[in-house]
Parts: sequence; C-alpha cells; structure tokens
Amino acid sequence: MSDPGGAAAAAGALALLCGALGLLVPALVARIPEPEPSTVHAGADGADRADGADGAGLEEEPKEAYADIARSPGLAWKAALASAVAGAVVGWAVGADWDLLPLVPLVPVSVALAVVDWRTRLLPTKVIAPTYLVTIALTLLTWLVTRETDDLVRAFWGWLVAGGIFFALWFVHPRGLGYGDVRLAGLLGIALGHLGWGELLVGVYGGFLLGGLGGGLLSLLRVVERRAFPFGPFMLLAALLGIWIGAPVLDGLATG
Repeated sequence: MSDPGGAAAAAGALALLCGALGLLVPALVARIPEPEPSTVHAGADGADRADGADGAGLEEEPKEAYADIARSPGLAWKAALASAVAGAVVGWAVGADWDLLPLVPLVPVSVALAVVDWRTRLLPTKVIAPTYLVTIALTLLTWLVTRETDDLVRAFWGWLVAGGIFFALWFVHPRGLGYGDVRLAGLLGIALGHLGWGELLVGVYGGFLLGGLGGGLLSLLRVVERRAFPFGPFMLLAALLGIWIGAPVLDGLATG
C-alpha cells in the first residue's frame, strides 16, 4: 500500500457508500422473480442443490420465497453492516483508485447473493446477469479513464479462467455444483482479474479452500446438510479475501 492516508480515506468512503447501498438488499431480494418449480428441482437458474448419492430418495424441502427472505427481521441493517465492512476492506486494499469503480455495486449485490444462496441454495440469473453487464460496463469505463490495457486483458482472462474452472467442474459432476456457481465464478473472475493475478489466484483457490473447510465445519455442527450446503457465500468471502491479501500473497510466493 503506497498511500496509507488515501487507503484509509477510501476505506471510510466505501464503508459509508456500500453500507447505504446495503440497505437496499431487502428490496433487491424482494424483486427477484420466483423460478418455476421444475427448474428448481432440475438445478436450473443457478441452483446450488448438490444432491449426491447419499441424498437419493430424500424429499426436497420447498424453496423459501424471496419475498419472505426480504421480510426477514433485521435484514436491512445486517446487510448494511456486512456491505459496510466489505466496502471498508475493499477500499483499504485498493486505495483511492479508479479500480474501485467496478467494485462498488458488486459489494451490496454480493451480500444479497450470499443471503439468497444461504437461504435457498440458488444464485438467481436475474441478479447475476445484470450484474455482469454493470461490472463489464464499469470495467470498460475505468479503462477509458486509466488506459490500463493490461488490467482490461486480465479481467478477460479472469473471466475465462475462473468461469472455465467452474464450468469444467460442473460439466464433470453437475450434481456436485450448481450452474449458478459457474456464472458467479465468471463474474468474480472479471472483478478479481481486473485488480491483479494475486487477487484472482487467492480469490478462486480460496473459494475451494473455504468451501471445503467451512462446509465441513457447518455440516459437523449440523448447521447445514453436507450434501446441500451453499457454495456461493464461500466464493464471495474468498473473493473479498483475494482483494485484501491477494497481491501480497503473490509477491510472497514470487520472492520466497
């Protein structure tokens, strides 16, 4: 971090901005259209319902309605707090830089996706698809201002690498990974790749690490069923971790 003062200012500004946007998470969740029942069970529309062999014959629990999730007590302030903390981390890690531009709307949307995936094991395309468009547009706008072509190329490779890895895993074992995770991986790959290779490396690898450890722990504590734990929140947490420590981790690997 070359300018601690600028980083602190960016952290404070993003905490306030993302926290304010986080208050809109219940409204965003309430506006998500309900999927057709057949698509939920078939694993379409971003379903993360991993029904392995050990789940054969078990009746699928009905999906919680998005409107009911949006009305959850305290969701607005909890989402605002989570968005503010994430915004502060992003601002501190990136500093006062144009690279923050594509990340600002991604923070509250990520909180909304984490909530929805945790409660339903679905990552709705109706949220991810427009977020792709916004992220790509803001990434291009950042390039128009900075003319950092390397960042733009890395964003493309981030989408290709992260999305490609998750697509391959889904193609080999579709019951073990929802296609919503594939879509989310590509989106995060753009954002992380735009920042740097270290952010992309830690963000993608960290998702598998946190997902494995976190899913196992939650299963052990009987918070979730091992066969059906949501992977999206761990991917999003790993992406935040990648933004925070990705660059120094890669520097350490390169020099050590």
